[in-house]
Amino acid sequence: MLRQLRMALRTGIVTEPAPARSDVERVGARLAGEIHRRFGRSLAIREVDAGSCNGCELEIAALTGPHYDLERFGLSFVASPRHADCLLVTGPVTRNMAEALRRTWEATPDPKLVIVVGDCGSDGGIFRGSYAVVGGVGAVVPVDAIVPGCPPSPAAILGALLDEIGRRR
Repeated sequence: MLRQLRMALRTGIVTEPAPARSDVERVGARLAGEIHRRFGRSLAIREVDAGSCNGCELEIAALTGPHYDLERFGLSFVASPRHADCLLVTGPVTRNMAEALRRTWEATPDPKLVIVVGDCGSDGGIFRGSYAVVGGVGAVVPVDAIVPGCPPSPAAILGALLDEIGRRR
């Protein structure tokens, strides 16, 4: 123990240099500025799983973790569509979820954004043509943006939000 203490005192404090600012930081900072300019407050997101395999949900959940921490950029998930500015929809729309998605869209106040996450939500993906699937999200509600990928990365989701909010002047 004494030997370890002596070595620690001799070596001193050794730390790694701070990491360079990542792409997520740059996109997040721009997104925070656009959200503040457009809404004057945070952007409230309601996530809707319309019948996905949960791959996209894992990536969306990663946005709330410590690495991405989307709340520092002015985004937050809400439990009710009545409090939401944006619907983040995943998966192909199953027959059982079509009416629920339509009602969720109707309950969201205007102006609202609908962003589809993943290939399945855009056109049904590998489930297209199945007896249990209505199709992509666009077959049920109007879509503003699509984030391609199976599943798309959290950074791609943030980038799509930035693009769509920046487009709405």
